[in-house]
Amino acid sequence: MATSTESVDLVGDEAATNLARAALFAALVGAFAYVSFPFPLSPAPVTLQVLGVFLAGIFLGPVWGAAALVLYLLAGALGAPVFSAGSGGVGVLLGSPTLGYLWSYPIAAALVGAIVHRGATLRDLDTVGLAPLIGAMAAGTAIIYAFGVAGLAVVLGLTLPEAFLQGAAVFLPAEAAKIAAAVGIVRSDAIAAE
Repeated sequence: MATSTESVDLVGDEAATNLARAALFAALVGAFAYVSFPFPLSPAPVTLQVLGVFLAGIFLGPVWGAAALVLYLLAGALGAPVFSAGSGGVGVLLGSPTLGYLWSYPIAAALVGAIVHRGATLRDLDTVGLAPLIGAMAAGTAIIYAFGVAGLAVVLGLTLPEAFLQGAAVFLPAEAAKIAAAVGIVRSDAIAAE
C-alpha cells in the first residue's frame, strides 16, 4: 500500500497573510494602549489606540481591519494587558468607562477601510485623495465617540451632554493630531514604495 505525501494547503496563502497582518495590527493597537496618560478633564485616558484603529482600516481594508480589532478585543478579554495603561480582562469590556470606545474599534476600522477603499476590495493607497482619507478618519472618530460617549453615560451615570463634554469634546485636538499622523504615515508609505 502506497502512502501519498502530497502537500495540502489547509489555509490559502492570502488568508494566512491577511491573518498575520491583522494580528500585527492588533498588537500595534495593544502597544499604542501603553502610550496612555490620565486626562484631568475626562474619566477616559488619552491613548494612541485610535491611531492604530485608523491605520488598520486604511492598510487592511474594512474586513481585515475589523478582524484586527476583533482580535485585539479578544486578546484583551482573555486577559492580555492590551487595554489602556496595561489593563486587560473581560471586566474592562463590560464595566469600565472606556468600554464604549473599545467596542467601537472594529466598527470604526471597518468604516474607515470601506471609505478609503470604496468597498471591501483593497485599492492602491496612492490613488486615495487627501479628502477621502481625512473624511474616512473623521467618520471613524464619530463612531468611536458615539460609542464612547454612550458608554461613559451608562457606566458613570452621566447625562449625554456631560458625557459628550468629558468623553469627546475634550479629545478633539488629540484626534486631529492622530489624523495628521495617520496621513503622514500613509503618505510616507506611498513615497517609500516609489
